[in-house]
Amino acid sequence: MKMTTRISVWGIIAALCLCGASLFAQDDNGGGPGGPGGGGPDGPGGPGGGFNPAQFQQHMMSQVRQNLSVTNDDEWSVIQPLVQKVMDARRDADMGMMGHGGPGAPGGRGGPAPQASAEQKALQKALDDKAPVEQIKDALANYRSARKDRQARLETAQDNLKSVLTTKQEARAVLMGLVR
Repeated sequence: MKMTTRISVWGIIAALCLCGASLFAQDDNGGGPGGPGGGGPDGPGGPGGGFNPAQFQQHMMSQVRQNLSVTNDDEWSVIQPLVQKVMDARRDADMGMMGHGGPGAPGGRGGPAPQASAEQKALQKALDDKAPVEQIKDALANYRSARKDRQARLETAQDNLKSVLTTKQEARAVLMGLVR
């Protein structure tokens, strides 16, 4: 696999994991034709200069398919949903893990901030409200439990994907960061 291909796949996977669902609700800041977001029909990100998550997803899946060397449509119809489940589970496992100061948060590396999980919000609220120690312990236990559950779902999705891949495809999936 070429280094540039590997880097682009890593970039796509990283962007999907870090941006996740928050991009679906992203405002283009008036970026329609002639708007401050720039661009007419051929502007950055496509029509109106806005981000097109469906187009991004399609491009990302094309890259994964190419890197796994899947040429048969029937084979891809089995692999693609499992790849999607891994990516969704990874996004969920990473959701809220950035905390304050992570990428996209104030002081982070830019981009939209990942959405915090309900458990992370509850833990942060308990800390912000200077809640009693027992309440903080409960919120911390809930946070850890939810995090563990999300990680288990990711591992299950990865195992399911590995079960349908050839050895070469699995090795490529490891290099792409899809499976461990």
